[in-house]
Amino acid sequence: MNQDYPPEFQKYLQATFYIDSDHPAVIEFAQKCTEGLSSNKEKAVALYYAVRDTFRYDPYHVDLNPAKLKASVVLQQGFGYCVEKANILAASARSLGIPARLGFANVKNHLSTEKLIQILRSDIFVFHGYTELWLDGKWVKASPAFNLSLCQKFNVPAVDFNGTDDAVFQQYDGEGRQFMEYVKDHGSFDDLPRSQFIAELKAFYPHLFEGIVLGGLNYKWEL
Repeated sequence: MNQDYPPEFQKYLQATFYIDSDHPAVIEFAQKCTEGLSSNKEKAVALYYAVRDTFRYDPYHVDLNPAKLKASVVLQQGFGYCVEKANILAASARSLGIPARLGFANVKNHLSTEKLIQILRSDIFVFHGYTELWLDGKWVKASPAFNLSLCQKFNVPAVDFNGTDDAVFQQYDGEGRQFMEYVKDHGSFDDLPRSQFIAELKAFYPHLFEGIVLGGLNYKWEL
């Protein structure tokens, strides 16, 4: 299955600790979503929409425990934030023999909810995760974070993916207001760089590792 790719691509095809593409649940999910499709591009597009819309985007339940960040675990819980959803897409693609890796960037959210800004104390979202897929001889970026129903609720166009062009966060909302901008690129990785991820979270949101109370609820990121 991997023989058509040069040796340096093997790390983007193999299962890793977090991108556990060899897990039965991941394999079953990927095969079910791509049944009857033949090309890698068709399969990648089908996987993208399945991950984008089947799994509810949830930035309020962040669990940094290594075991909880595995693609197979997130797959079975049915929701996740951007890093987790990108991980599911990468693992699903690898299980079908499509080279995939994770990309990360800090983004500025101009239309974030007041609740989330209060929790983060910032409109900068660090280590936003997306997936890069090798299709037709090039890397293509795909960000499956925001599910369609959520986009409709906030009057934001959903990010569509055609397997040829990059599909990252939309720049403007439905009324032409600036929505997202990328402010720092962390690069691409063959597995989730958890230590770097946590270091960036601590640098921007140290209070969330100490615990805060908001609206009667306690927020604390556990390691």
